[in-house]
Amino acid sequence: MMQTDIRELNERIRLESSFIDVLSLEMNKVIVGQKHMTESLMIGLLSNGHILLEGVPGLAKTLAITTLSKAVDGKFARIQFTPDLLPADLLGTMIYSQKKEEFQIKKGPIFANFVLADEINRSPAKVQSALLEAMQERQVTIGDETFPLPLPFLVMATQNPIEQEGTYPLPEAQVDRFMLKVVINYPKQEEEMQILRQNISNTFETVNAVVKPEDIIKAREVVREVYLDEKIEKYITDIVFASRYPAKFKMEKLEPMIAFGGSPRASISLALAAKAYAFIKRRGYVVPEDIRAVAHDVLRHRIGLTYEAEAENITSIDIINEILNTVEVP
Repeated sequence: MMQTDIRELNERIRLESSFIDVLSLEMNKVIVGQKHMTESLMIGLLSNGHILLEGVPGLAKTLAITTLSKAVDGKFARIQFTPDLLPADLLGTMIYSQKKEEFQIKKGPIFANFVLADEINRSPAKVQSALLEAMQERQVTIGDETFPLPLPFLVMATQNPIEQEGTYPLPEAQVDRFMLKVVINYPKQEEEMQILRQNISNTFETVNAVVKPEDIIKAREVVREVYLDEKIEKYITDIVFASRYPAKFKMEKLEPMIAFGGSPRASISLALAAKAYAFIKRRGYVVPEDIRAVAHDVLRHRIGLTYEAEAENITSIDIINEILNTVEVP
């Protein structure tokens, strides 16, 4: 790609991404701290991916996605996943109308721009797979009719890591459908004091719609145009291949720790998330730092650990850190 093209592209992306600042400001009115979570939501939104959020209760997971949907002026739906939930409760069903003497379609809550699947690991596999299929296909079949889901369509699923009783962990193959898995930690002490003050005095800012859903769809087109050099492509595939065949990258000690590495979806998600990250940083091209910034969230749930790794308390994050420190940076 010519230097002039890059300069033009860079200039164009600087202009096109100006709404990011407005959107961030709007979200920061309500959400204190949790910068990484809001950034991840933006990456998911801009790269048409879904997000799995893990964190203890009370860390503003629900608040974050409701705030984003208000700021983008999109339709929001919150579905509380429970053991007795049925796929029809999620997707919709056929209802017989006695007046018209025919079956009518009643669409489920999934027909929204922003869907919060709260505590997804509380529902059985049937409901989980109904959601994951809708996420992948971007359409839902009710009876013998197929309906496209609205655009943009972003699913944020939360899971609570504390309880194991009465939960149905998502199968590894299904978790792969989430572009990012974000783990949220507690706020810092000064942030918590701010949260405390806001809640006690009940002074909550109102969130205004600052972006239209069609602006997001347009921005997605631009994000795909962010320049990805061949060297960066090789860096992405090196990272993913190192998670499958660590010995080829002189990381023999990781070989007994990894049950399976990242799938081709990992490579695609790394590239798209890095493009979205560059866009958020208002740059028209991807640099290795962008890959490193999104690698943990993209790969965390895509690397399977062996019993040996678990016995030694080695996590997928330890493996990703080792890979990032070893694989040659272009």
